[in-house]
Amino acid sequence: MISKQIECRRAIEALRSGVPNRDAVLALGCEQTAIEERFRVQLKDAKEGAKEGVQAPGLLISGDFGAGKSHLLEYLQHVAIEENFVCSKVVISKETPLHDPVKLYRSAAEAAVVPKRRGSALTEVATQLDPENEAYMKLDAWVHSPDSKLNSRFAATLFLFKLGRINMEIQNRIVSFWSGDPLGTGDIKKYLKECGERATYKIETANLRDLAIQRFQFAARLILAAGYSGWVLLVDEVELIGRYSLLQRAKSYAEMARWFGKLTDQKFPGLTAVFAIMSNFESYILEEKNDLEVSPRKLRDRGWEDLAKQAERVMRTIQKEKVRLRGPDTNAIQRTYDKVREIHAQAYGWEPPPVLSVDRLKTTSMRTYVKGWITEWDLKRLDPGYKPEIEGTELKPDYTEDPNLQVPSEEEPEGRPE
Repeated sequence: MISKQIECRRAIEALRSGVPNRDAVLALGCEQTAIEERFRVQLKDAKEGAKEGVQAPGLLISGDFGAGKSHLLEYLQHVAIEENFVCSKVVISKETPLHDPVKLYRSAAEAAVVPKRRGSALTEVATQLDPENEAYMKLDAWVHSPDSKLNSRFAATLFLFKLGRINMEIQNRIVSFWSGDPLGTGDIKKYLKECGERATYKIETANLRDLAIQRFQFAARLILAAGYSGWVLLVDEVELIGRYSLLQRAKSYAEMARWFGKLTDQKFPGLTAVFAIMSNFESYILEEKNDLEVSPRKLRDRGWEDLAKQAERVMRTIQKEKVRLRGPDTNAIQRTYDKVREIHAQAYGWEPPPVLSVDRLKTTSMRTYVKGWITEWDLKRLDPGYKPEIEGTELKPDYTEDPNLQVPSEEEPEGRPE
């Protein structure tokens, strides 16, 4: 069993680096009560909507650098797991571009956390499936229905998975396919032939992009069938799309419409999303770079009218529907100070002295306060007589287009077959 001191040290290390972890979030809690309440309503809507085949609308939160967006997402993950949701926290990066559903799905599947389970998410989910359960029967009926519009390899693999005659290796390959790995048509047909079902399923050619989107749909319903409340996607550092090329920014907006539930012809019951973005994104990108006009035009120039409309919906969402994090007031700062001081005391077995230097910074960033307190205590723990002078430097946003982020996508609309 992990000692309290170790938990406190892990929390301090996370707070010192500015990257929140579970220990830090549980110790500090959440000061964004209005957003927490809205998120709890969102979870309720997702759970109830799944019963009716309806996708709950997503949520967009915004805040300045250091305002606590990542801390809030980590806290919301804790809330979601407590409500029996599978939860994936994804950070937008070069490896996980927002405009590429193939890579986004892989990251979401790898990052997924299952309540009270520690293994690979979809493996853990699959072990909870009961073919005699009503929820499973509903999944099976949907997968095999033409209305699902899924590639038949999902119905075929679900059929193969529930058969006791196939071995563990085949089951593992099927779960890997559900998690984003390839599974060739020849292999599926071979497995079906061994079960005497070769003629039942016609495995169509599929491109990677379409399969990724269908995996999101399938996985969300698979999670429901296993007895969980649904699937939550928490997407951090969305502002990175401001450094993409114009075309990739436009496609990113269009993709976000899917997760906000703004597509009329495609829904993801059981899945709901929260996105976090810098508050200055609207002024720097939508207005100064004029993405409001040039992004849809770029998509229309390529004949992608539907994507252009999706992008326009999302940019309006960024303008009008984002929820801004509340800045810390005096009481919130004092409460956080008391908590961090207690954590530092338990972590290192001492009594941290009052901090004086940070108050002179006049900052509105909670991260600056926390890192300043910890820095001063770290120094005074080594030299009690030392009088530190801590300076804060404002970080300017950099939305310069970065060629290194403009990697080839795996999801061009024409796709390539798997």
